[in-house]
Amino acid sequence: MIIKPEELDFKSVYKLLTGLVIPRPIGWVATVSEDGVHNLAPFSFFNAVSADPPTLMFSASNSPNANKDTSRNALQTGEFVVNMVTENLVEQMNDTAAPIPSHESEFDYAKIAYAESTVVKPRRVANAPISFECKVIHHHHIDGQRGGSMMILGEIVMIHINDQIVDENYHTDLEVYQPISRLAGAFYARLGDQFVLKRAQ
Repeated sequence: MIIKPEELDFKSVYKLLTGLVIPRPIGWVATVSEDGVHNLAPFSFFNAVSADPPTLMFSASNSPNANKDTSRNALQTGEFVVNMVTENLVEQMNDTAAPIPSHESEFDYAKIAYAESTVVKPRRVANAPISFECKVIHHHHIDGQRGGSMMILGEIVMIHINDQIVDENYHTDLEVYQPISRLAGAFYARLGDQFVLKRAQ
């Protein structure tokens, strides 16, 4: 099978990408509007992109005439927080994907406990074992027929980690962490079998 994306409709391309590029980590991104409304939404077009400086990226699709609340808030304030999603939080994460009015907060809608951040204004999810406070350092609009997407990169300025997840040598205990990843459609994944493969010398 050979596919030329420009010959497919948007829905088919989306299904291919989200079904083939798997598993994808989920960035649960918190922002705050200029009016003080706290927003929280999950993004699976998300990843770490640099260690020097430590940088995270998420990409939010746009409607034809506007950015999503998350990208709009991040660009207006220059700040966001990425909370990592674990097995015990997956239901609440899913609740925050519901389309609610911009003047309402997903923290309130999904009854999510929050904690104040240390450096930035957006709240963090209190029960998330890992949260990254970020300052926007770059953004790029990807043009598209349906509004395209907004890719936002943020430098990590503070990390909150549950003490049981990372030891004094900064090694992660995956059995304690229990991260969730996104597959296609309504499918998600837990960590499965693991194996060791040392990098070629």
